[in-house]
Amino acid sequence: MPTRFLSPIYTHDPISAFIEVLALVLLLRTPIKLNMAFPCSNTRPLFLALLSLIFLSTLAHSASPPTNTTTPVPATTVCRGTQDPGYCSAVLQTDNRTATVYEYGRFCFKKSISQATKLLNLVSKYLSQAHKLGLTPSAVGALQDCSLLAQLNIDFFTTTFATVNSAAKSLPVMTAEDVQTLLSGVLTNSQTCLDGLKSTESTWSVRKGLVSPWTNDTKLYSVALSLFTKAWAPKKLKTNAKSTHHRSAFGDGRVPGFNLSDRARAVLESTGRRLLQSTGGDAEGVMISDLVTVSQDGSGNFTLINDAVAAAPNNTNGSDGYFLIYVTAGVYEEYVRIDKKKKYVMMIGDGINQTIITGNRNVVDNYTTFNSATLAVVGTGFVGINITIRNTAGAVKHQAVALRNGADLSTFYSCSFEGYQDTLYVHSLRQFYRECDIYGTVDFIFGNAAVVFQNCNLYPRLPMANQFNAITAQGRTDPNQNTGISIENCTIRAADDLANSNTNIQTFLGRPWKQYSRTVYMQSFMSDVVDPAGWRDWNGTFALDTLYYGEYNNTGPGSDTTKRVTWPGYHIMNVTEATNYTTSNFIFGDEWLPQTGVAYFTGLL
Repeated sequence: MPTRFLSPIYTHDPISAFIEVLALVLLLRTPIKLNMAFPCSNTRPLFLALLSLIFLSTLAHSASPPTNTTTPVPATTVCRGTQDPGYCSAVLQTDNRTATVYEYGRFCFKKSISQATKLLNLVSKYLSQAHKLGLTPSAVGALQDCSLLAQLNIDFFTTTFATVNSAAKSLPVMTAEDVQTLLSGVLTNSQTCLDGLKSTESTWSVRKGLVSPWTNDTKLYSVALSLFTKAWAPKKLKTNAKSTHHRSAFGDGRVPGFNLSDRARAVLESTGRRLLQSTGGDAEGVMISDLVTVSQDGSGNFTLINDAVAAAPNNTNGSDGYFLIYVTAGVYEEYVRIDKKKKYVMMIGDGINQTIITGNRNVVDNYTTFNSATLAVVGTGFVGINITIRNTAGAVKHQAVALRNGADLSTFYSCSFEGYQDTLYVHSLRQFYRECDIYGTVDFIFGNAAVVFQNCNLYPRLPMANQFNAITAQGRTDPNQNTGISIENCTIRAADDLANSNTNIQTFLGRPWKQYSRTVYMQSFMSDVVDPAGWRDWNGTFALDTLYYGEYNNTGPGSDTTKRVTWPGYHIMNVTEATNYTTSNFIFGDEWLPQTGVAYFTGLL
């Protein structure tokens, strides 16, 4: 046992490390004779203390699962703790050989790329035979969604595999966060496809041919995420709970202090508009590489937003700044798409209710929820400012999305999202919303991004008869996903139609769309529109013990927690728990928000 102190101190086991260091210090500083007769009276207590520390260290190690990632182990061992150990073992145990966690992980990544490619080919096959198979428009729409999502999964796995393939130790924190974000997105993409296939009126041949393999491959992706967290993800270090405020570069619909390229400045000046205002401050770091204008009167470069998007360069990395699309006041009846190649696009309007993008697609009219969005964003680094995005389908059309956002490192500032059911689809990856207005009824903020809302206004509207309002419906399906909804310093008030109604409508903070749903409200104002129970179940006891719903230091008549639900997954959070969901800790905003010029605070207020 004494030789235990000569072993390395494992940084992934801080409790054991502390115990071992303390025992080692005592041992080195004290001349102890290991004589069981204990002739010196003051030696006996110290020796017993040392034995106690050794015992505690042994317990600390034995109480945790094997963590030596470089030692070959059977597949059954590495699969412990995954969502489906039996499936995991069947996938990894191709023969009787053992392997390290890293080797199993790389094998799983490569197999996932192969399977995602096969699924894409299968979807393409069905799409090419859509007319022959007599597929409905909703079935075709679901297949088209699956095609896009499968392509994204291939991209995400290819990127993450390149990172982990040569790494045989824990990755740097931000690199690991990037990988975990993309793997979380893979699972979200797969679940979105499955949900779409199951909800359409597709023929049995399609459902039989796609749902089963897609379900199995979703399990495979879960194994990949689990093995990544075991092998490559380091322990995250939280920043201080005390908040630092970063000033905004934007105000009054203007863009102050931008660093414009010569061409961008020339284009801007040719419009004759006063878009610039020099104020310095944080705005000096916001770079614009190029600029185009959209105006319905023909005075700009384009009259349609989608044409301006098409003019943006493909696959930029943001180092030269944003491609700025300035959209002048007007009502634009377009379904705008920012695809995966259009990265680091910044779109600025003339203000809420001045620059309006509007549409009315919905599920009743045979669109999928995923493709009903008026504005859909996938390109990394998108920033939207001073724009209203609407879906005018109305409550009777059920799911009808205004914005669908699946863009990593995306930001919306001073925007309004207006709809009824499923207004704002925070689909996946890392997102931030500041000083935005969000209107809706049922599940009007939903999805599985890692997203923070700061200083936003949430306006429940009047739903249809016999409906209730749910502000959020978070869709986390796996405990290793780094996703959830954090609502900080926001205000919840009834929209005018609900406030002026004589009907008794219940409004809840959220309900669990998926098994590991995660949503927190922190330091926000809740009016009496919020039901005293706070939260609503999805279907009986589903997810009540696996969800994480939290409230911290909220105010207003709706914030009273004395009559809240008593589910195992509901928490009245303390400051330590709340700190996990700040902008700095939850979405690592300090690493990417400053370049946007958007104001934010880092921690708790």
